[in-house]
Amino acid sequence: MEAEAVVKDWWLYHGTGEGTDRRARLEAGFPPPWRDFTGAPDPGYAPPGCAGAAWERTWRRGEGYVPDEPEKDVVNTALHLRRPLLVTGKPGVGKSTLAYSIASDLNLGPVLHWPITSRTVLRDGLYLYDAIGRLQEAGLEQLRTPGAQPAAAVPAPAPDTAVAPSAPSAPSAPSAPSAPSISRYLRLGPLGTALLPQDRPRVLLVDEIDKSDIDLPGDLLTVFEDGGFLIPELARLAQEDPTVAIGTDDDPDAAVRITQGRVQCRYFPIVVLTSNGERDFPPAFLRRCVRLHLEPPGPDKLARIVRRRLGVDIASGEEYQDLVQAFLDRGEDGDLATDQLLNAIQLRLAGAWSAPADRERFLATVMQHLTGPTA
Repeated sequence: MEAEAVVKDWWLYHGTGEGTDRRARLEAGFPPPWRDFTGAPDPGYAPPGCAGAAWERTWRRGEGYVPDEPEKDVVNTALHLRRPLLVTGKPGVGKSTLAYSIASDLNLGPVLHWPITSRTVLRDGLYLYDAIGRLQEAGLEQLRTPGAQPAAAVPAPAPDTAVAPSAPSAPSAPSAPSAPSISRYLRLGPLGTALLPQDRPRVLLVDEIDKSDIDLPGDLLTVFEDGGFLIPELARLAQEDPTVAIGTDDDPDAAVRITQGRVQCRYFPIVVLTSNGERDFPPAFLRRCVRLHLEPPGPDKLARIVRRRLGVDIASGEEYQDLVQAFLDRGEDGDLATDQLLNAIQLRLAGAWSAPADRERFLATVMQHLTGPTA
């Protein structure tokens, strides 16, 4: 229990909530010279704050996380250096939840979530462009444009004025319809939204990056170093329309203004990348990340997690101690996730599976191995 009392002056993230004063320190902190970016915020755009359904989901998921002192050390190192945090560990140890804990602890608003698959490319995270939808809309606009000669092409005679007969004038071609605005078909992705220039960082969860195509980590390097990116579709229109308002990952109607097609952050976002260890990453990528490996929780940490999540003191009942010990014993034969223990205790709180004769079937049902011969 001693680890819970440790607080270091340089920490910004504590994992305990009530972090408004620490968020102010985060905003006022000086970045390393090589991580100082110069993006200019759009005064008409305000990111979502600590209210609403999205924030409620972030807070509920993050407030139950129980970090150890070594975890806090590494997280705060990433915060001070303004570097991405690469979190590795077995499934179910809380890698993704850590991102929500950082956001809820420092009151940084809803987490931006970018789930990675083998088909994910960098542009998916930066922005989405519906080129086909824009082309279809242009075609419909052309169909809606009347093809007949405009009335102005044949001037009407002035009243009480004799008009000499003349040869009919050739009909003028209908004016070409204007193309629909590109802003309706562009929207920033989660990474692009996180890189919008703000005085306060957003938290971005890049989930399971080890499932990505082999090129994605390398493609991210330039974005992580530059703190920004170019939207070519807007850059090509910069002379005719230098500033275009487009939607964000949070809100397609947010209309944040992008100038010259360039998105440049002011405060580098808090990027949490998770990996289950299914692949190795290139040294250049690892060099730009602060790395944290999460081990499966031991008995003391499990007791703290259960108390924080369910309000149950493990020491108060033998049946809870028995469940914790069963969880640890079964974990020796294959990986288990911490939420499986929480599920077991929740069922006991509800009076389910309480017959002694059902114990083994109960454990086999709620604590199925994630890896190993019985998975």
